[in-house]
Amino acid sequence: MSDVDSDNQREDGHNASPIWVSERTESEQTAAAKPSAPTSTYAPVERASVSSLLQQPRFRRLRNRAILAVLVGLVVGFLVRDWRLGVTAAVIAAIAEAVYRSRSNSSVPAWRRSSVAERRTEAQLRKLERSGYRTLHARAIPGSEAQIDHLVVGPTGVYAVDSEKWDRRLPVRVQMGKKLFHGPFDMKPRLTEAMWEATQASELITKSFGREISVVPSLAIYGPPVPWKIMTIRGVDVYQGDRARKWITKREQALTAAEIDRIYDIAAQVLPARYGDG
Repeated sequence: MSDVDSDNQREDGHNASPIWVSERTESEQTAAAKPSAPTSTYAPVERASVSSLLQQPRFRRLRNRAILAVLVGLVVGFLVRDWRLGVTAAVIAAIAEAVYRSRSNSSVPAWRRSSVAERRTEAQLRKLERSGYRTLHARAIPGSEAQIDHLVVGPTGVYAVDSEKWDRRLPVRVQMGKKLFHGPFDMKPRLTEAMWEATQASELITKSFGREISVVPSLAIYGPPVPWKIMTIRGVDVYQGDRARKWITKREQALTAAEIDRIYDIAAQVLPARYGDG
């Protein structure tokens, strides 16, 4: 039987409890290398022109607000045949648009907000709280730019979940049970990064906990259909995003309530929040 068939038949992709490190050699457990930092490139400085400034988001918003106000003012003024009411309507329209914009857009910069995929996974994990699971979101790996989107600690073990929003037009496929592709793109770097993140988290938690703790890595994919339930590829569990909760809970009991609380507290300390408190 091929590796692909074997992995497709296993629901969780593991033969052992996720809390204990297997009997593989240390070199095999930490084979994933730390993602290399991107090479910096420098481009010549260009002078800003009036046209480029007008294309900035802020100026576009002001332009659109002004256009809306003028149109409303003209329509109202024409209908009631009173330019003063038209001006009043224009001002009200501009204020209403500004209020709507401020409420519909988060005050938190875009680079600090969670993605749609992360919010969908977070909603699933929130439902696990009543079953004794605790979750940390957007946790940084010290000394790197890497981030674990969701670190889950619960009765069945410790999990690192990275939420991925991929182009739904490109198929997800696997070759020989070892290569993950999204359309023509080889996703090996993403698997390597997820494995490295979980390995680093495991080492940091183990050091403080005093007992070997394994953090199970995974990719929760949203967008294109994933043609299997759960498959372990290069040590990383890959599955459809909406299966995240089932992936975590369909395992044997591994931790007590006291151990969960202690591991959670340790993880909160050794894996700092990427964007400050939270």
